[in-house]
Amino acid sequence: MRNILITGGAGFLGSNLIDHIFKHENKVKIWCLDNLYTGSIKNIDHLKENKRFAFIEQDVCDPIELNVDFHEIYNLACPASPVHYQKDPIITMKTSFLGAMNTLNLARKCNAKILHTSTSEVYGDPLVHPQHERYWGHVNPIGIRSCYDEGKRAAETLMFDFNRTFNMAIKVVRIFNTYGPKMDINDGRVVSNFIVQALENRDITIYGDGTQTRSFCYVADLVSVIHKYMKIGKKAAGPFNIGNPKEFSILELAQKVIDKTGSSSNIIFQSIPEDDPKQRKPDISLARSAFDWEPIIDIDEGLNLSIPYFKKALS
Repeated sequence: MRNILITGGAGFLGSNLIDHIFKHENKVKIWCLDNLYTGSIKNIDHLKENKRFAFIEQDVCDPIELNVDFHEIYNLACPASPVHYQKDPIITMKTSFLGAMNTLNLARKCNAKILHTSTSEVYGDPLVHPQHERYWGHVNPIGIRSCYDEGKRAAETLMFDFNRTFNMAIKVVRIFNTYGPKMDINDGRVVSNFIVQALENRDITIYGDGTQTRSFCYVADLVSVIHKYMKIGKKAAGPFNIGNPKEFSILELAQKVIDKTGSSSNIIFQSIPEDDPKQRKPDISLARSAFDWEPIIDIDEGLNLSIPYFKKALS
């Protein structure tokens, strides 16, 4: 039996990853560590009778002192939406850096492979489009988003320093906008905001003029490639961009959501937040080559799969 630790496992991505691993692997026990700051017991409640699952309520900022010989560690713990990571920016920075430090120390102790989920936010408001892994980014180090942007950049630094110093098997992915079931209805990210506003026939709020572009990846595509990446050998440290490169405007997304929900919502415009990126699109050439991977669920299918979840969550 192989032991797997997933920090942030009760969150949106972590809980989807747990379900994916259980679907595709039999001889594993998954340990989910989460302080429930943004995660939810509801996301993992269906696993409480599973003898191959264990939940530990703990902050990843604290040393992880589990007497378990872990084979794989996935570090997903960190608030990921602007609403949540700006609520307490000091906690966000601590979670990024100390969470990376504590999981790395545990991985070194266990001689485990460790996969760290970084973010497209390391590119900031990019001057290169689409964004590739050789681009160093255009980040405001003292802005309202920097707790997350710079926190994730610092965590990447720590991962590669442990790799160079101790020859550890690290794996780093930079996740682009992702959506799907198990998102909190108050998550604050654009897809969940639009769907919830449309289902409640409230005004759909667009920040800026709506011409800014994004690329959205359905969560099943994302967790499948993360799991696949963990399985390959020690050499591919990354970082790898992970996301769907199909790009469209925020205004187009709002209209799609209105059409698919049959909503009577109107679209309203408000001032764009500080340092909000104007364009965001991953170059996934490296991931295509390394993992033979391509996202298969487009935005129309992904919204069709997501809207029923949000309907049920609202009810």
